[in-house]
Amino acid sequence: MRFIIYCDESVSKGKYYSDFYGGALLLASKRQEIEEKLLAAKGIIQGEVKWTKISEYNESAYIAFVDAVFELIASGDIKMRIIFTQNINDTSHFPADKEDNKYFMLYYQFLKHAFGLRFCNMEKQGCAHVSVYLDDAPDTKEKLDNFKNYLSSLSSYPIFHRAKVSIAKDDITEVNSKEHIILQAVDVILGSMQFRLNNLHKEIPEGKKRRGKRTKAKDRVYRHINKKICEIYPRFNIGTSTARLNGAEDAWSHNYRHWCFKPRESVENLSRGKKQKK
Repeated sequence: MRFIIYCDESVSKGKYYSDFYGGALLLASKRQEIEEKLLAAKGIIQGEVKWTKISEYNESAYIAFVDAVFELIASGDIKMRIIFTQNINDTSHFPADKEDNKYFMLYYQFLKHAFGLRFCNMEKQGCAHVSVYLDDAPDTKEKLDNFKNYLSSLSSYPIFHRAKVSIAKDDITEVNSKEHIILQAVDVILGSMQFRLNNLHKEIPEGKKRRGKRTKAKDRVYRHINKKICEIYPRFNIGTSTARLNGAEDAWSHNYRHWCFKPRESVENLSRGKKQKK
């Protein structure tokens, strides 16, 4: 049994929320079928499907694409996860080397916990192999190699080892999002969340009195995305970690989840949030 996780990174420093990472997990055996459905849903969208390209001219096409993505999520063919940090959890006092390694640490935590991989092979009929496709990998060969060593060490993590879940170094691959429609789907959903959580839907251009047409179009696409999430999980709160009402296994069984990651030893600083205590 083999799974693929497509990983993407968005805004690292936002006004209220930062460090946005997203991932889509699927069975490798279903990859071609999923790609065909998403490519068919792409419609009139030219080139790469990206959140930043949404405008009033292609808004309806992006909404149709979102519908196809959430049809796959609702069916369980894709499991999608979004992780981010909240700026009120201040890490500015962390030593420089820890800040420099944030990329490694967050991806490690994301893959270790967000998908509940330790529950993906409950019958333990052989080993569950996981391939990781990264859109935004470290910028040097040395850093990328170190990163692969770091991520592949998850295979020796006791819970993964007992569950027979393997992430081999050779199965961690840098890819170009232009060539992977599933990764583009992650980009759209991930982009919509950082857009809304950082209040970019309220932005008014300098010298103007009203929001721009592109901002309005993105806001409407975000609202449609939120509606599709709430069809799966009513009253879904995008700014908090999704509850695990049935225990830790929900991290695997849920088709869509958010994780507001709070670094250890971070210090609460409410002045960095949307609301401050009076």
